Order: sequence, then structure tokens, then C-alpha cells
Amino acid sequence: MTDDSPSAEPPASRTPPAVAVVDAQSPGNVGTIARAMKNFGFEDLLLVDPPELDPDGEAYGFAGHAREDVLPNADEISFEHLVEKYHTIGCTAVTNEDDNSHVRFPYSTPADLADRLPTVEAPTALVFGRERVGLTNEELTRIDEICSIPANADYPVLNLGQAATITLYELRSLTLDETQLPDVERVRAPEPTVDRLYDQWSALLEELNHPAEKHDKTMRMVRRVFGRADVTEREANTLLGVLRRATERPAEDSDSE
Repeated sequence: MTDDSPSAEPPASRTPPAVAVVDAQSPGNVGTIARAMKNFGFEDLLLVDPPELDPDGEAYGFAGHAREDVLPNADEISFEHLVEKYHTIGCTAVTNEDDNSHVRFPYSTPADLADRLPTVEAPTALVFGRERVGLTNEELTRIDEICSIPANADYPVLNLGQAATITLYELRSLTLDETQLPDVERVRAPEPTVDRLYDQWSALLEELNHPAEKHDKTMRMVRRVFGRADVTEREANTLLGVLRRATERPAEDSDSE
């Protein structure tokens, strides 16, 4: 972890934002946040009054692969430096419901920030507070804007690691061109294969003597079901095989009589 120095200046612009943690009490939470940063492509971790981060302790134990880069490369800075040099977004579970007070209002959701932060022409930092009390009102008055995660109104408070993970997940579009999950459109079965599947369903209905007046309605239902399912080519071919056997079996049974 490097020390804050007057000569250390953030770059003129930063996408994605840095992640700042103020006065965390648990080294494990710092490690959890570092891991979430690694998961979603964030690199710059800023620590204000951090606990001791022992390389053999829980911070590095909780950090996963982030112990190799995000965590050891974290910068320890002062709160003064943070609010002076960055456009800051304070994350809080408690918001004001109207504009009678501007300490915690207005606020954005993480999804709102994902759309807007790319237009901010300044180095930015997401700021998370303490485990029990978060950021104080005094600290929030010095922060540029507020972010809050929509949650159950009866119990909106998440723990520090959860709040950071959800926020960074919502902002992953700022860091990742693609993720591990495949594009559904890319793996969906070709339309000719899906059309053959519908034809086979239609043939099965006829083989089962399904009422003719209900045929079209039933086929519309089949199309809606498979349209929502986004079947893959392998799934479609497997179903085609099953449906073929189902339509052929009565003929085989009658031949054997």
C-alpha cells in the first residue's frame, strides 16, 4: 500500500471510477471490496484511515486474486485529498425523501450512475463508509453526489461488502467490454431449426388427433413458450428427435399388430 503525497495527482479523467473506503474497521471487508473490484474490472482502490492490512491476514485472505494487484496497489489517502481531487459519489443506505435537506438528497441509483458517469469529465471515486454508520452527515456535505441501492424500505441497510459488490456490478459496463456469460442471441438456435421444431409439434398434434379447432391456438402457445425459452441448437435438435419418435411410434405400433 502506497502513501499519499502532495505530488500524487489522479489522471485528468478516469473511467472507470476509483473505489474509496473510509475508515473501514474490518480488514476482511477491505479484502471483500478488492475482490469485487477484481470481479467487475475496477483497479484503483483508495483507503482513508484503513485498518492494518497484514499480507497474512483476513484482508488478503478475502481478496481472492485481487491480493495480487488491487489490494497491494491500494493508495492510502486523506479524506481531504479525496474530496479535493476527485468527483466523489458517496454511497449510503439512508436518504432523505424530499428536498427539505440536501445532505442526502437528491440521489442516484447505481444503474443511474452507469449511464451518467461516462459524461463526467473529471477523475471520479465511489466512496463507501464505515461498517456500522457509513458516511457521516459531515462527510456527506463535502461529497459531490449521493448514490443509494434500492432495497426493502423496512430494512434498506446492507453490509459494507454487499453494498460495494452490488454497486460495482451495476457499473461493470464502465470497465468490461464483455463478461464470461455468453450472449443469448449468439447461442440461440437458427430460425430454420426452430421452424422445424414447430412443424414437428404441429405433426404431433395431428397424430394425437388434437381437436382441429384448437390446433392454431395451441401452436401459438407453443411458439410463445419456445420464443421465451431461447432454445439452443442442441436443445432444439434433441427435442426434434423426441418429437419424431413420438409421431412415428403409433405407426410402428399399428404395423406390429
